[in-house]
Amino acid sequence: MSTLSSLSDIKKGANINWNGEPYIVMDAHFVRMQMRKPVMQTKLKHLITGKILEYSFKPGDKVAEADMSRNKANYQYKDENFAYFMDNNSYEQFQLPLSTIGNRIKFLKDGTDVDVLYYEGNAVSIDMPIKMNFKVTSAPPGIKGDSASNVTKQITLETGAVINAPLFVKEGEIITVNTDTEEYVGRA
Repeated sequence: MSTLSSLSDIKKGANINWNGEPYIVMDAHFVRMQMRKPVMQTKLKHLITGKILEYSFKPGDKVAEADMSRNKANYQYKDENFAYFMDNNSYEQFQLPLSTIGNRIKFLKDGTDVDVLYYEGNAVSIDMPIKMNFKVTSAPPGIKGDSASNVTKQITLETGAVINAPLFVKEGEIITVNTDTEEYVGRA
């Protein structure tokens, strides 16, 4: 683990180890107030719990780079508490608590490749593809004359996720969904 030498090394997107915990820097900018030393105001996201922390680093604060790595894995299945994955290189299976994955679990299909973030050799979170294709399993018919402006209806995807989509989307179609915003993007 290397120590970051100055405040300017704390940049947006950097993985740091602060107080023995792994964080990603979501935002960082210098602030200098009248006769005071400059500080680096940051917004940090805990890589395991997902909690957001705002902290101002002062000159002399010691911050270390977090021992992080990424690897591809394949989603297998889930139960009540865990999601199970297989590492694409070693073929070892591992699990992540559903609480770590959060709401994104409703967009994971069997066999989906994800990027897994490892901290000190342990899997801590996943990054999913931003746009994915899904089959629509349930879509109520649109009502004629119900097209005044941007009218949507709730549809159900093959994974059980429920999203809003335009009235013309029909059951059985394949659509593209943004998994970050949980919004309809278009037909596949």
